[in-house]
Amino acid sequence: MQNFSNKVVWITGASSGIGEALCYEFAKLNCKLIISARRLNELERVKKNCSENQNQIFILPFDLSDAANCKGLAEQVIQHFGRIDVLINNGGVSQRSLAEETPLEVDRRIFETDYFSTIALTKSVLPYMIAQKSGYLVATSSVAGKYGFFLRSSYAAAKHALHGFFESLRFEVMKYNIKVSLICPGKIKTHISLNALNAKGEKFGKMDESTEKGISAAQCAKKILEGLHQEKEEIFIGGKEILPVYIKRFFPGLFTWIMKRQKVE
Repeated sequence: MQNFSNKVVWITGASSGIGEALCYEFAKLNCKLIISARRLNELERVKKNCSENQNQIFILPFDLSDAANCKGLAEQVIQHFGRIDVLINNGGVSQRSLAEETPLEVDRRIFETDYFSTIALTKSVLPYMIAQKSGYLVATSSVAGKYGFFLRSSYAAAKHALHGFFESLRFEVMKYNIKVSLICPGKIKTHISLNALNAKGEKFGKMDESTEKGISAAQCAKKILEGLHQEKEEIFIGGKEILPVYIKRFFPGLFTWIMKRQKVE
């Protein structure tokens, strides 16, 4: 069982949704927090809303599209807290566009945000965890990291890539007592569809009906923490949308039959 009390925990995508909810859960555990996202004002709001340990929360703005600065950000965290025990790569962007209508520059933008920024930040933190011979690397994937769906071609591809990277990394860092987990949410009631990119690279701006009916970010964060306490390699959270993960594995023909009958949104 993983104990997070007094650990230094870095959360990206911390200004809203699942990331924000995780900040509140980890704050309750007396953790030292680094919270990162683009919007400084929203990070300040999240810090203010943490009822515990506000003096142990370090705001560190981070734009996922600017992965070149990851090494410098990691150095700032080390200077501030002296170590990094847990990195939760939670930031990202979704997609709502057909592959045939999406230009390559939008595909690349999604990959830069959802894959390369996560890898860059992980590689910047990894040397410190290796030196201290302990750590926990976490990445928020999606059920789209396990199966594709309409209007999600590049998003699903980026999430599939995360699984390949972190599953490989898990075996490489075991000898340093570093754990690796992938979080795979399904339908969580956040702004993910509102902020998703369309074929023009603009915000989709609409709430998916199924997302509106999803479980709350607060519930999701609690389930994530339960899975991390148990050091689960993959943590699935959601409703019936989780079932296709297992159907695809054992009954691929049935998976295709079911999925092509789903409502496209």
